[in-house]
Amino acid sequence: MFRKLIFIFCLNAFVATAQEPVDYVNPFIGTSNYGATNPGAIAPRGLASVSPFNVSVQKDAGWLSNPYVKQYKFLTGFTHVNLSGVGCPDLGVILTMPTSGNIMTNHMDYGTTYKNEISKAGYYAVELDKYNVKAEVTASQRVGVSRYTFPAGKSNVLLNLGLGLTNEQGAMVKVVSDTEIEGMRTVGSFCYNSPEQAYPVYFVAKFSKPASEFGAWKKPYKYDGVEAQWMGYNGKTRLMKGYTKTVVGDSIGAYMSYQFKKQTQVEVMIGVSYVSIANARENLEKETNGKKFDAVYKETKQAWNKRLSRVKVEGGTEDDKTIFYTALYHTQIHPNILNDSNGEYPEIATGKIGKTSENRYTVFSLWDTYRNYHQLMSLLYPKQQSNMVKSMLSMYDENGWLPKWELNSTETFTMVGDPASVVIADTYLRGIQDFDVDKAYKAMVKGSTQMEDNPLRPGVKEYWQNGYLSVDGGAVGSVSTTEEYNISDFAISQLAKQLGKTMDYKRFLNQSVSYRKLFDSKLKLMRPKNSDGSWYEPFDPYKGANFEKNVGYIEGNAWQYAFMVPHDIKGLMKLMGGKKQFVKHLDYIFENDQYDMANEPDIAYPFLYNYSKGDEWKTQQKVHQLIDEYFTNKPGGLPGNDDTGTMSAWLVCAMMGIYPVSPATPVYTVTTPRFDKVTISLDSEYYDSDELIIERNGAVDGKIKTIKLNGKMQSGYFINHQKLVNGKLLTIMTEK
Repeated sequence: MFRKLIFIFCLNAFVATAQEPVDYVNPFIGTSNYGATNPGAIAPRGLASVSPFNVSVQKDAGWLSNPYVKQYKFLTGFTHVNLSGVGCPDLGVILTMPTSGNIMTNHMDYGTTYKNEISKAGYYAVELDKYNVKAEVTASQRVGVSRYTFPAGKSNVLLNLGLGLTNEQGAMVKVVSDTEIEGMRTVGSFCYNSPEQAYPVYFVAKFSKPASEFGAWKKPYKYDGVEAQWMGYNGKTRLMKGYTKTVVGDSIGAYMSYQFKKQTQVEVMIGVSYVSIANARENLEKETNGKKFDAVYKETKQAWNKRLSRVKVEGGTEDDKTIFYTALYHTQIHPNILNDSNGEYPEIATGKIGKTSENRYTVFSLWDTYRNYHQLMSLLYPKQQSNMVKSMLSMYDENGWLPKWELNSTETFTMVGDPASVVIADTYLRGIQDFDVDKAYKAMVKGSTQMEDNPLRPGVKEYWQNGYLSVDGGAVGSVSTTEEYNISDFAISQLAKQLGKTMDYKRFLNQSVSYRKLFDSKLKLMRPKNSDGSWYEPFDPYKGANFEKNVGYIEGNAWQYAFMVPHDIKGLMKLMGGKKQFVKHLDYIFENDQYDMANEPDIAYPFLYNYSKGDEWKTQQKVHQLIDEYFTNKPGGLPGNDDTGTMSAWLVCAMMGIYPVSPATPVYTVTTPRFDKVTISLDSEYYDSDELIIERNGAVDGKIKTIKLNGKMQSGYFINHQKLVNGKLLTIMTEK
């Protein structure tokens, strides 16, 4: 009997402590070392998110693209729309701030240090030193939810619309009642582009307790001329108690104040919309519907666990599981939904309101994500990937062009290339084909071949005439952009082949290797040329690293672009003089600090050794070393900017042991999995098998001896997508 009781006790203890995938997520990873993530609360692919805002002091003192940095310690509120893992500032607005005592409207006065931060998937909490207030936040998809625990005495909730991460200004606020505030904030000019397309984000805030006092404030423009002597209020903040009229301006806000006799909690729910205040209110009502903070958090946590449980891992260390599931978590933030609960969303370019019965996605950082992210989504979340492609095609319907770097139905034209074509072709070739492929193909060809007024491909006429972009031709990053156009044209060729368009297939395939005209056979590097065909001088193959500006390259140097032709690796190998020289060049990059794990151009390089028979062990070694060096369970645990999940996607693929090495080629290359067993639940709507299991037998740092699919020996290190998803069991045997 005693043994039985002990067994039951141990079993219960195990059940109580067993961790689900959601429990491994550490949102502090990436909040330092320029990772540009934040530890705030968000639902999977949520439109709304609530993040602590601690960059007020540093704003404009350096390059800040995120509302929170772990090492900063001065908090001035909680934002309700945010971006994660981007390289430029925008959003980070609609700030609430709980305070106690007298009302202060200047954030540098009411800001505070803090302690005891907690961050989980869908939840963040912190204690504010100045006010003895505990702040907790969570979120549904379109609603940010806060719970503030105030001490006895006078307490306030400030809503500051003048502060934000965006460089845009302008807002509107109106106190509707003692429990409700509505308004709008202008955002936009992402990466300092398209300021004329700045746009509004609307909100409705509801408070769980009626305020004993409410009001608004406005700090007007300060006059310096003759009239200034008559204006006793010149430039002074106006605190307007009980004010219920609409307030418009740049530095404005509203507040709710309370007199508590004992410690009291106030919950604040803020619905947001990019369409209207009415939609923000509808989002709020539909998604909260009388729920309290704990109920919203419970649902969001469950949603995260369901999403993350698409992949189950066994073995590995606790830190391995943490960095893996946090990376998977980061891949489920962007692209995020744009449409409201009623399906409405702002169209791109038209100024009209569209409506969808599915999800309209936004935040397409395609220069980054085309390389690995969307391939991972096709494998793990094909329905999402399908809707992302449909969103791109809707943008084409509205705008006449596929997106390049789209944000909230604004085309920012950030970065270079024509990456949407790669994503669409790759998706279709992986068997996700429930979208209008004829329309897609037409859009892709237009982007590649329209010679005049082509916003996607600057320099397109020269590119088709000469096969490359020149230094003096007007397009930036001539080598980089030529390679990007080549990859896109390869993608078009592969889709053309699939659709039976033989002439197009040959035409675009031939164009996709025009990078060879920039190959210097002496240096065995791609280098910039002038329009007359001569080499650009002076040429320094090392210049351009670490974001140094350099002629011919975008965010990289000649070494970091030396192998960025993933669709033609065998052709490049031949250009370089064969396998031996190819590997020698790769070795040089890694051994001489020319590999940049923090950026995209060379992101696939560790996997390129798999193209050289007998050197595959170097891929296994390099990937293992890179994970250990750059991905850790710490705030600085990303190599750099997460680029809306691209770095995290690299890690997820690498740790599972399969990497999509060539965009628009439905193939994975194999490396050593980090875990003993990886079980992927496959979507039955798109795949015949219900799951794919990847097993590693042997040491995690041992060289691969054999690769078997369903017990059948594989002859190389590449596996077709369809073969893999229908294979059920991939077994990788390594040395003990």
